[in-house]
Amino acid sequence: MGLLMCVCVVVFVSGMTGLLAFLLIVLEWTRPSLPSPLRPICDLRVLNHFIKEAQDAEAAMKTCREGCTLSESVVVPQTTVDFDVWEKKNASAKAEEVQSGLWLLQQAFNFLRTSVTNAALHSHIDNAVRNLLSVNAVLRSLNIQEFTPQANGAEIEGTWRASSAAELLQVYVNFLRGKARLLLLDAQACQQDVS
Repeated sequence: MGLLMCVCVVVFVSGMTGLLAFLLIVLEWTRPSLPSPLRPICDLRVLNHFIKEAQDAEAAMKTCREGCTLSESVVVPQTTVDFDVWEKKNASAKAEEVQSGLWLLQQAFNFLRTSVTNAALHSHIDNAVRNLLSVNAVLRSLNIQEFTPQANGAEIEGTWRASSAAELLQVYVNFLRGKARLLLLDAQACQQDVS
């Protein structure tokens, strides 16, 4: 209908006036409006890509011989999931648990970056931090309530300490494969209307 109207305007109005009218209509259609909300990212292939990169980093860490140690243990999220307990949690509690875990992992990777002297691993660590930020962006696109722990993370439950870089990367892979995946699968924005 709109395109037909534009064609009619151009046909009925001759010369430069017609061209000007056509351009004004096109500009009206394309003018910037309020920013639209992020479209939900429900495709698990996005998360699978992050998991694959995490596994690559884990493999690189396992082959590292020098300059790849963690100078002290770091707090990381528990990755085990009791499915009965998980299913009983409300969406907000699930989101808080996952976002707290992502925050802890980001803090741990930032610390690991300062401990590791192996230049080849720096790119894997930087990529892991970028991917954690991307997972948070995916969660925002799903309208999952944002949660940021206090600066010291003291109120976060369900943590333990990883004492090596290899352990940290294993936790990272398992966390993405477990709790992060479950949260995405449960996201209201991704539920298909089957009625």
